[in-house]
Amino acid sequence: MSLLPRALHPMAWWVWALGMATAVSRTTNPLLIAVLVAVVGYVVVVRRGDAPWARAFSAYLVLGLVVVLVRVVFNALLGAGVDGHVLFTLPQAGLPGWAKGIHLGGPVLAEEVLAAAYDGLRLAALLCCVGAANALANPKRALRSLPPALYEVGVAVVVALTIAPQLVDSVLRVRRARRLRGASAKGLRALRSIAIPVLEDALSRSLMLAAAMDSRGYGRAGEVPRGLRRATAALVLGGLLGLCLGLYGLLDATAPRVLGLGALAVGIALCAGGLVLGGRRIERTTYRPDPWRRPEWLVAGTGVVCALVMVAASSYDPLLLHPSLYPLRWPDLPLLPLAVVLLGLLPAVAAPLPVRARAAAPVGRVEVAA
Repeated sequence: MSLLPRALHPMAWWVWALGMATAVSRTTNPLLIAVLVAVVGYVVVVRRGDAPWARAFSAYLVLGLVVVLVRVVFNALLGAGVDGHVLFTLPQAGLPGWAKGIHLGGPVLAEEVLAAAYDGLRLAALLCCVGAANALANPKRALRSLPPALYEVGVAVVVALTIAPQLVDSVLRVRRARRLRGASAKGLRALRSIAIPVLEDALSRSLMLAAAMDSRGYGRAGEVPRGLRRATAALVLGGLLGLCLGLYGLLDATAPRVLGLGALAVGIALCAGGLVLGGRRIERTTYRPDPWRRPEWLVAGTGVVCALVMVAASSYDPLLLHPSLYPLRWPDLPLLPLAVVLLGLLPAVAAPLPVRARAAAPVGRVEVAA
């Protein structure tokens, strides 16, 4: 199936990424997590464009490695295990009586280090899924796709999610400018020379955004009856509370499944009512809205299927997704979860090619005739 280059609907990328994040949250198997990160990274490399936010995925990978390293180091320093395979022993420091139960140093057990590494890998994979959505979805188009009642909240969310991509773009532009000026400093010396220009660039972009929003009349609205505002706020807040309770009931294995599904259904109904009621008082038009076609359904459906199958697999046989540490053994690679994770590669084929800007011709050396 040949697809013309076009931008996929940003919400489809977010549904896919959140589905993959839900799938990885149900396992601590390092083999499955590694395969899922490889799948997400491959989709990003194949289907990302050349926009500034498309280069932010590598920053999330580095952040994930830092998370794993910090978690393992803190577990080695503060681990309190007494039974297991001792890797090495750190000098133990004495703590006052009010810190009873906290150990600083001592024997470092292989079981505790692996448990910390597994949890850190899962958190790193979650960050990679969020980074993939940031690299693939256009944040401006995502803001246009939100319901009118969530426009103000959506602006704050989009600005918060684009901090990392914009920061990466600022660093790249400052480094490019330094190379053009012949600067060759590296390490801490380069960091000191880059920090101030990056902050200045971020501040100037913020001021330009504020000026653009003010010139377009953002934030100016007509009179709204007080009862309508209160009803909308009550519905939305009640719906969000129901969603939180429902998701907690579904993710917690000890909570009744009926309670989680009921709270989730009530929360969805209240949020839908609040969005419909709040959207009536906001008039906002969209120029050339993004279409939702078959590729969007395939990409979003892939994430939903991966999430549902992994949740069902974790409820049916949790030992397949959580390798044993007591006794310590090599983790297995279950076939059904592996097939579900590999299903996440479908957007690499189903999604259309991104629209890329035409590469500029390289600037050569200019020779001046004498």
